Amino acid sequence: MTNPMFEKVQKALETIRPYLMADGGDVELVNVSDEGIVEVRLTGACSDCPMSQMTLRAGVERALIREIPGIRRVEAVN
Repeated sequence: MTNPMFEKVQKALETIRPYLMADGGDVELVNVSDEGIVEVRLTGACSDCPMSQMTLRAGVERALIREIPGIRRVEAVN
């Protein structure tokens, strides 16, 4: 059984993706826990960008928390 939040997060990431792609990066959804922890993999230019943690917190995490009730945190995984 899949987590019902997974699809909501996937859809929300589609709204963020164009901004990442404009800088040569992208984001891949890895997992959404029952506790509201979202795991993503930053790819392309975002994978080794020194500003990737800022992008993750100020961009991706903020947008997901605003759009989806129950999301508590976003973490980058390799």
